[in-house]
Amino acid sequence: MSFSGPLDSAGAGTVWARALVEAQRARDESLTLDLAGLDGFDTAGATLLLDIEAAHGGNAAVTGANEQIEALLGQVRASRKEAKPPGPTPVLTWRETIIGGLTVCTQGIAFLGELAVAFATLPARARMFRRQDLLTAADNAGVRAIPLVVLLGVLIGLILAFQSLIPMRRFGADIYVANLVAISLIRELGPLLAAVILAGRSGSAFAAEIGTMKVNQEIDALTTMGLDPVTMLVLPRVLAAIAVMPALTIALDFAGLLGMALVLVGNGIPLVAVGNQVQAWVTPLDLYGALVKAAIFGAAIAAIGCRAGLGTGVGPQAVGVSATSAVVGGIVGAIVLDGMFAIIFFRLGL
Repeated sequence: MSFSGPLDSAGAGTVWARALVEAQRARDESLTLDLAGLDGFDTAGATLLLDIEAAHGGNAAVTGANEQIEALLGQVRASRKEAKPPGPTPVLTWRETIIGGLTVCTQGIAFLGELAVAFATLPARARMFRRQDLLTAADNAGVRAIPLVVLLGVLIGLILAFQSLIPMRRFGADIYVANLVAISLIRELGPLLAAVILAGRSGSAFAAEIGTMKVNQEIDALTTMGLDPVTMLVLPRVLAAIAVMPALTIALDFAGLLGMALVLVGNGIPLVAVGNQVQAWVTPLDLYGALVKAAIFGAAIAAIGCRAGLGTGVGPQAVGVSATSAVVGGIVGAIVLDGMFAIIFFRLGL
């Protein structure tokens, strides 16, 4: 089998199918590839020649090839031998799954210990704590999130009021929609929805920022210079989240009450009656408990986001994976903590 002209990506494509058919027909005969007439050759031509050998069922004799063609053909042949076909996806056993879960829990507990030590030794490491980072994180997580929080709060208040008004009207209890929506917002939905917003906006941002620093080896440089990454990077973000979450919760609560009031007033219930119902049924303990929950949610979300950033691996997808795990972990953590608070408040009769 002889070839002439360019056997490159363009020329190989025109003879590929015919050459493989001829090679299959000559499986019982010796095959010689004459390359003396080639005036162009690249990896596409080398791949074609190796496919011809595979279709023939054995190595073919190559004649008329110059040194460049032989070298390129040898490189492609070696790369094919090194490439291994993808094997089946390994299936984790129960033992490996349990060990992996325990490892993740152990790493989380170790990170909490590092964070506690950083809080305890903050006076001695005040030079590592950058107040400008605290203000920047508070601005990004709190001030810039207020428009989104207000919009979401108004929409949630509108939806809850509309959905509650339909069944309550059947029993002539329209006025009690104010009680239902106000208690739901202030006790549960306010802190929880603010936590979801914080996890989506700031938790992922914390993970991406610290993860990028980890990939660029900036955290290793801080450690080499004797600086504590937890004190310098994690503490400002955790303190900022603790400070802004109660404010976000209050903003969402007021926006939700505003949306509820718009619906009730539009359906003929006086605004004074709505205010009296909210004032009579919502107690200060409801608000204080919600603010405590919000602060703890903020600390958990910030810590989870920073932990995901510090655990960033290598590769082009590492930062994205860390941001995703920060959002998922923050939302799940907030919901778990909210369930724990619900049990505690129930036992305390609050």
